[in-house]
Amino acid sequence: MWPAVSHISADHGPLWPSLTILGLTYAAIMSERVNRAIIALIAAVVMIGSGLLTQKEAVAGIDFNTIGLLTGMMVIVSVARKSGLFEFLAIWAAKVARGRPAGIMALLMLITAVVSALLDNVTTVLLIVPVTLLICERLEVPPYPFLLSQVLASNIGGTATLIGDPPNILIGTQVGLSFNAFVANLAPLIVVLLVVHLGIIHLVWGRKLRASEKGRKLIMALDERKAISDRALLAKSLVVIGGVLGSFTCAHAIGLESGTIGIAGAALLLLLDNLGKPAAKQNENVTHVFNEVEWVTLFFFIGLFVVVRGVESSGALQLLASRLLEATGGDLRSTGLGILWSSAILSALVDNIPFVATMIPMVKSMAGSFGGPDGLAPLWWALSLGACLGGNATLVGASANLTVAGIAERHGVPFRFLTYTRHAAPMVVLHLLVCHAYWLWRFA
Repeated sequence: MWPAVSHISADHGPLWPSLTILGLTYAAIMSERVNRAIIALIAAVVMIGSGLLTQKEAVAGIDFNTIGLLTGMMVIVSVARKSGLFEFLAIWAAKVARGRPAGIMALLMLITAVVSALLDNVTTVLLIVPVTLLICERLEVPPYPFLLSQVLASNIGGTATLIGDPPNILIGTQVGLSFNAFVANLAPLIVVLLVVHLGIIHLVWGRKLRASEKGRKLIMALDERKAISDRALLAKSLVVIGGVLGSFTCAHAIGLESGTIGIAGAALLLLLDNLGKPAAKQNENVTHVFNEVEWVTLFFFIGLFVVVRGVESSGALQLLASRLLEATGGDLRSTGLGILWSSAILSALVDNIPFVATMIPMVKSMAGSFGGPDGLAPLWWALSLGACLGGNATLVGASANLTVAGIAERHGVPFRFLTYTRHAAPMVVLHLLVCHAYWLWRFA
């Protein structure tokens, strides 16, 4: 958790310089003239070099739990892929949908949402996206609509539970909200949002996608069992993946963060895959695996975490949160809806993890106005919905978005900032309108 700023003023020295760096960073990212990892790293260096952050503060601002989770799962996916596991899943999914692109898209969206709710959305997209790319390649259909729909579905599904999305983990652990509380209060809404999402995606893309009859016949004629090229590695991969996923679901009980679990799983699978092989072969295998890690995405995250830490340390985020809460005058309905929409907007522009970390102490401070800590429950659900779903609007809003973008671009599928925002933002607005109505009905 990043430390809160005890005193905030509009004249606070670092505020405007930090906001200027943030604004220039996002403008450069949206221009798409320079690789986003380069931009983020340069911005991070400027934040340190200008004296807005010390090197120690910059390092403390990097969420190594996120970095560890991403790196670990990328390694696990890279090793498991060699067994033919993901090709098996691709063929199975396509055959269940009878080779029809619209059916495949809907099936993969539902799988993504459900798994994201039970595990976490970053892990889910790391596992589902390679499957999707294989399916699209075989059917000769554009993968972008599939990937976009899954990004949105992963964040929608992840909103339903305590462990599905990092903002929920922060809220649940610091406020004391249980897994069951998230399911009871948010899962019914998420079911409605998924139905809405499936309908929109089908109308915009699904009904227009066509696979050639040759491609469909090719898919239906395939035997998914023959896709398994290394049964021993498949068995090892399934055991490790099962252990990692099981550990995620009981992470609090075993006292481990998701990043540690991801790295542990990666190290174990690398060990199992290389035991008994000559040193030269081990070096070759490990080098191949690490070459498939999405380093552009990881270093973009590192730079962006430092930039956002600089903005947060200046008091900018807390200043906005404080003024929002003051402006509502202690009215629950106004406060809740204000938190819902402002969280959504800011989470689309600034990573939702530091924003939620800043909002939590601000909301806690309002307990006296709403009859104690129990009276704040509606505000926690508004914060969760706004932060988790608002992050869908831009590529930089949530970890899963950037993860998918990195994998897509590595496979030659353009995933541009402005293009993504143009498609995703209108759908996010519709999702939030549904949330607005639900929150008023359920909590106001």
